Amino acid sequence: MDNLFVVSYDIMNPKRWHKVHRAMKGFGEPLQYSVFVCRLTDQNKVRMLSALENLIDSDVDRVMVVNLGPADGNASDRVTFLGRKEDLPDRKATIV
Repeated sequence: MDNLFVVSYDIMNPKRWHKVHRAMKGFGEPLQYSVFVCRLTDQNKVRMLSALENLIDSDVDRVMVVNLGPADGNASDRVTFLGRKEDLPDRKATIV
């Protein structure tokens, strides 16, 4: 079963930030500059974490991964937006 994740990151180097952003596009959809929503299986979550771990400088960069639970169509009930509302994507991850 797929779960929905919110991934947010602070990357201190612009070159590394671009690499992380490009990698994240293979796992989910951007909601903001450094915030993605990802629909992932357990296996794809491990792949994503491994890819990110290889791209970041763990001494200065930070990645936060929040599990919103099953991506069963009720995920929108677990996320609140203020201002312009974003529809949470319904697609599965595309690993690049």
